[in-house]
Amino acid sequence: MTKTKAVPASEFTRNFGRYRLVAQREAVEVTSHGHVTGYFVPAEEYQEFLRFKAQRRSFATADLSEREVRAIAKSRMHPRHDYLNSLLDRK
Repeated sequence: MTKTKAVPASEFTRNFGRYRLVAQREAVEVTSHGHVTGYFVPAEEYQEFLRFKAQRRSFATADLSEREVRAIAKSRMHPRHDYLNSLLDRK
């Protein structure tokens, strides 16, 4: 889906059946007082999003313990990447 149709929440509620059909072709952006409150997309697209989200392996560095921070700071790459280690050692 490449384009998005924006509709106010009141319009979306009154004409849910219509926008359910529209969402099969394009995402429906639902707004309230000029702000986006959500998107209505087909179930398959939402399931694909959940699969993608479950595979994500990122984390916030602020959530690391002090022990983990020290371990990362002490770590080094394979010797063939020593030039990168030297970049990390610069202060």
